[in-house]
Amino acid sequence: MGWRHTKRALFARHSNPWSAWTRWASAPLILIPVWRRSWRDAALVGAWMAINPVVFSKPAHDRAWSTRAILGEELWIEERPMDAAMAVDAAATAAGITAMIAAHRHRTVPAAAATAAMMGLLMVYWELMARYLDRNVGLDREAPSLKRLVRTDSP
Repeated sequence: MGWRHTKRALFARHSNPWSAWTRWASAPLILIPVWRRSWRDAALVGAWMAINPVVFSKPAHDRAWSTRAILGEELWIEERPMDAAMAVDAAATAAGITAMIAAHRHRTVPAAAATAAMMGLLMVYWELMARYLDRNVGLDREAPSLKRLVRTDSP
């Protein structure tokens, strides 16, 4: 199985709303190993983040907003346009790094605020990804790769 097929299978399962939402809700967990300075906690959180995209089945349909966001992200990663989503993604990453630095320093309020900012920015990013998908692709959940998804002429 090639990388593209593996990536496609991973995104197909991760686009399940249960996968998308539980991973988003798990974002604050990344602070626990940093706060506690625990390799064991890091392994547990890392394992959860790694298996989350594959423990859920492919969604029954592609109408859910979170499903469209994850599928849009798959296409966006493939094409990597320099757009607002790139800036929002960078800002979310910066907020996450800020949260981890605050957690390392045991600063509760800054860690919580930065985590909230990161999670809020991820919601903005998901909206941009759902719109990106809606603008650029006719959804075809059985397509083996993004290159086979049918383009639409919508503005």
